[in-house]
Amino acid sequence: MTFQTWWLFVVAVFLLCGTPGPNMLHILSRSVEMGLKRSFFAMAGCLTALVLVLTASAAGLTTLLLALPGVFEVLRYLGVAYLIYLGVKAWRSDAAPVDVGGEGVLSPRQSVGRLFRGGFTIGVSNPKLILFAAAFLPQFVHAGAPKAPQFAILVITFALVEAFWYLAYAFGGHSLSRYLAIPKLRRIFNRIAGGIFVAFGLALLKIKPS
Repeated sequence: MTFQTWWLFVVAVFLLCGTPGPNMLHILSRSVEMGLKRSFFAMAGCLTALVLVLTASAAGLTTLLLALPGVFEVLRYLGVAYLIYLGVKAWRSDAAPVDVGGEGVLSPRQSVGRLFRGGFTIGVSNPKLILFAAAFLPQFVHAGAPKAPQFAILVITFALVEAFWYLAYAFGGHSLSRYLAIPKLRRIFNRIAGGIFVAFGLALLKIKPS
């Protein structure tokens, strides 16, 4: 892999990761609801899922997954169902007051494990990531050179860029929480976040392997 190829990959991934999607919205909402520090566990879950899927791509497992009849469809519908569930839950959530001191919404605190699992589920159930890993990632691997080191560089690069955007969205959510001490604004935020989650879920219905 040449430096030019790697740099092209960095630019492409930077733009891809920065685009608002289920992972980024999940991190943003966790930061608003639970506080900046606790959103790190949701980040860890999303990032773990991403690294696992990309590593599976390097091992050829995602290509095998797409080749198995019905498996991709099951995963796609599970992802749709989970995103719609999150959307409905956000839409119906109470406009609880926000602790602007940094602890997030004054509501029952989720456990660290639950925050991690929520982030992991969002990440691993996203069929767009599987399609990206299977179809896009290998395009940056030079066939005439050892593949393992190249895949390792690409996976690490992707994870670092993704983590950068997680932090950007988390800090954005933390700053936004200061304006959500007003219950009316909090309710509007919940409705917007819920609507976007549902929209993401419905959009996944149109995703099919080429």
